[in-house]
Amino acid sequence: MKPWEKTTVNEKGHMVFGGCDMVELAGIYGTPLYVLDEQYVRSVCRGFVGTLQKCGARGRVLYASKALCTSALYRIVAQEGLGADVVSGGELYTALEAGFPADRIYLHGNNKTPQEIRMALEADIACLVVDSHEEIGLIASIARELGKTARVSLRTKPGIEAHTHEYIMTAKEDCKFGLGLYDGEAEKAVREILAHPELELTGIHCHIGSQIFELEPFLIATDRLTDFAVELRDRFGVTISEINFGGGYGITYTDGDAAMEPYDYVEAMIENLHAQCDKKGLPRLGFVIEPGRSIVGEAGLTLYTVGTVKHIPNVRTYVSVDGGMGDNPRQILYGSVYTSRLANKPEAPAAESVTVAGRCCESGDVLIKEAPLPPCEAGDILAVFSTGAYNYSMASNYNRVPVPAMALVSNGKHGLIVRRQSYEQLVENDLTPDWID
Repeated sequence: MKPWEKTTVNEKGHMVFGGCDMVELAGIYGTPLYVLDEQYVRSVCRGFVGTLQKCGARGRVLYASKALCTSALYRIVAQEGLGADVVSGGELYTALEAGFPADRIYLHGNNKTPQEIRMALEADIACLVVDSHEEIGLIASIARELGKTARVSLRTKPGIEAHTHEYIMTAKEDCKFGLGLYDGEAEKAVREILAHPELELTGIHCHIGSQIFELEPFLIATDRLTDFAVELRDRFGVTISEINFGGGYGITYTDGDAAMEPYDYVEAMIENLHAQCDKKGLPRLGFVIEPGRSIVGEAGLTLYTVGTVKHIPNVRTYVSVDGGMGDNPRQILYGSVYTSRLANKPEAPAAESVTVAGRCCESGDVLIKEAPLPPCEAGDILAVFSTGAYNYSMASNYNRVPVPAMALVSNGKHGLIVRRQSYEQLVENDLTPDWID
C-alpha cells in the first residue's frame, strides 16, 4: 500500500495520518512541519527483525542514522531490538545521549576524525567500519593508547553498479567509499589490519547504493563477498564472523515506483548467503544490514502552508509554500519526485498539474515540478509524502530560514520530538571581532 493510501479522511474532511488530523496538527505546531508515524516505524523494524528470525539468520539489523537522527527515534529503534549505524561524532553522541546501547553501534565514515575514533573506542561500541588505509594505523594507535582492542570491519567495493542515481551509487570502482575487491586494495587493507594486534577483523562490508528496486544487485553482492570471505580464510587464515550488506532498499515516492517489500530482499539475501556459505565451506556467517530510508521514509510526511499562487498563462502555475530546499534539498540535489495532497481537502479532484515552489531565493527551489492538485489558495495545507528520510537530516538554514519542528504521531497521540528552530538560535553562534566595533 502506498503511503498516501494509508491516510484516511475524518468527519471534518481533513486528512488523518497516524490517527491525527493533519490540519489541526499544522495549527498546533505551525508549518513547515515534519510528521513521523511511530507505529509505522515500529512495524517496519519488527518486519526486519522477524525476517531474520524466520530465516534462522544470526546477525543484526542496524538502523542507518543518516536517514533521520533524533533522540526519540533512537529510543524507538533500540526498543525494537535494532542496532545503529552512525557516520559522525554527532550521530554517535546523539545515540549515546539517548541511552542507545553502545554494544549495538557501528561507526562508519570515509574520513573519520581522531576525535570520533576516540569517542567510539571510549564508548566501547560494537564495531568501527574501516574505509581507508590511513585510518587503519590511526585506529590502532588510538586503541593502543587507550589499552583497548578495536573490533573492525572492512568496507569493500564489489564493483556493482546498481540502477540508481549516480550520487547514491556506492559500490562501483570509482567511488570515495571503501576499498576495491578487484584492484588489490581490500587485500592490502587486510594485511595492514592483521599487522596490528590492537585490531580484530570481525567482518566485511559493502553498500551498493540507495533507492534500489532490483534484487539481483544484492544477490551479486552476496556472491562476491562470500568469495572474499573464502579468500580471507584460505590466504590469511581468518574466519570472519559476519558480512554487512548495508542498506539501499527502495521505497515509494510516486505511483511509478515499483518498490518491493524490504523483507523480500532480506529473505532472498539470507537464503543466498546461507547457500553460498554451504557451497564454499564457510560457516553460516552473521547477516548484517543497515536499512534507514526503508524504516523511516514512508513513515514521514511534511506539512506546508500555501502562500502565493501564481498563474503564468499558457506556461504553468506556481504554488508557493512556506518551506522548500531548506527543509527538503533532495529535489534540487537528485531531481527527486514526490506525491502530494491538500490536507484540508484531500478528496477534492485534481484540476491541473502545478509546480510546488519553495520560498528560497533560488530558481531551482522547487519541491515538486508536476503536482496534480485541486485549485490551491493561500492558507491551504499541503502534505508531501515519503519525507521521513533525508529531509530533516539534510536540512539547512539557507536564507536564514529556521529548520522546522518535527511531531511524532501514534494512534491519535501527538507530541514534538524536535522543536522549531528560533531566530535567536540562528544567531547564537555568530561572533563579531573586537576591531569591527
